[in-house]
Parts: sequence; structure tokens; C-alpha cells
Amino acid sequence: MPDCEVLSGCIFFNDQMANMPSTSNVFKMMYCTDNFEACARFTVRREAGKEAVPEDLFPNQIDRARQILGKG
Repeated sequence: MPDCEVLSGCIFFNDQMANMPSTSNVFKMMYCTDNFEACARFTVRREAGKEAVPEDLFPNQIDRARQILGKG
């Protein structure tokens, strides 16, 4: 699978969440460069726009993404 299409503008990928470097590197491998369609950040951005993505939303927080989108 190709890299996430919004990789260049994602604050998660671009280390603005650098307080957890080991964890963020694992998430980057799992979501940003492999399975980006399962990423909570990508899901919210795709359905509600960039402005709707909280800065502190981690890629694995799909339940929180559903709540943001009113689906949970």
C-alpha cells in the first residue's frame, strides 16, 4: 500500500507529537506508511476536514474518531 496521501501535512507524522518517539515510530510504520485507511486521523480528516482533527488524536484512536464524527 502507498504512503498516506496527507502525510506531508500530518502533524503526527511530522513529529509535532515528539514526546513519545518510540511509540510514534511504531504508529508511523503501522498507519502512515502501511494501513493509512485505518488511521483515526485520516478518517476524521477525510469525513470532516482537516480542521476537525484534534492535535492530540492518535492514529489508533478509531473509537474517538467515531465519536468526533458522531458515529460512536
